[in-house]
Amino acid sequence: MDFRSRAANDPEQNLLVEAEEMLVSAALPCEASILEKQFEEIDLRFDRSDQIFWCYMNQKSRPSYTYQLGEEIQQVQDWIHSNYAMDGSRNPDPLRYFVCGSHTPGIYNLGGDLKHFADCIRRRDLGALKKYARICVHMQYENSTGFGAPIITMALVQGDALGGGFEHALAFDVLVAEKSARLGLPEILFNLFPGMGAYSFLRQRLGRQETERFILEGKLFTATELFEMGVVDILADDGMGEAAIIEYTKKNHKRFHAERAIYRARKIANPVSLEELLEITDIWAETALCLEEADIRKMLRLASAQDRRIQRSLRAVTDSEPAVG
Repeated sequence: MDFRSRAANDPEQNLLVEAEEMLVSAALPCEASILEKQFEEIDLRFDRSDQIFWCYMNQKSRPSYTYQLGEEIQQVQDWIHSNYAMDGSRNPDPLRYFVCGSHTPGIYNLGGDLKHFADCIRRRDLGALKKYARICVHMQYENSTGFGAPIITMALVQGDALGGGFEHALAFDVLVAEKSARLGLPEILFNLFPGMGAYSFLRQRLGRQETERFILEGKLFTATELFEMGVVDILADDGMGEAAIIEYTKKNHKRFHAERAIYRARKIANPVSLEELLEITDIWAETALCLEEADIRKMLRLASAQDRRIQRSLRAVTDSEPAVG
């Protein structure tokens, strides 16, 4: 399923996103069996001894943001909220860290559904664009606030995080990236800007001028370059991202509460509110309708290139698997 299958053609209807699609609900029942659930677009693991909950995006098609991915991630957000935000001290399985990564070879996430964007722009469907973007930024906001639970959130980037994929990683408390990863915001190449959290969350790590230059230049950066700029918090050797996180959590075990308090103070001193995210993403949707046909064709060429790349990656993994029998 992709965003096209859920976007209605009625602009007014598309502006309405039900509360259960947007907010983590405290009224949900406690589902202790979430690790046993069968998901289509994510893989889960709870390392109880390390107090780390791992959530890996694992999409079968182009790794971008789909409604199904958002729904499945929200189930995890709801589960953590229900089990830990109310009174986590009573939970027999302590949780301190939530980590989001990807099982797609060489790719964290490639961002928005460019084909859907192009279709909406050509149909002048502002409502569909706003609905897509608003759901995305609600997910971003929950990632940035730890789902209301007393935890630290971390992004593990092993591979490319482009556009909305990079925005997604920026929302977490700690950004971990392996050295071969590439990260960037290329939307300016087709005369658009990243409107689902990039400005707000990047501004927390860079100043205003640096943030605007970053977005307007549209360059891709290596993880090493972004580590030197202060955007990436932890730089890991290739293939060692998980190990780097485990080592980090063990090293900082005794100061966890102080560390978490610092991240809370960051959000107070330089807050990113849900209202801010929603206002900016509405500007993004309105700006998208200003694109010309030449810009839309660039968008579609990029989407096609991404499709070819993921198919090559999947074939490479399949070819490397040992034969059975």
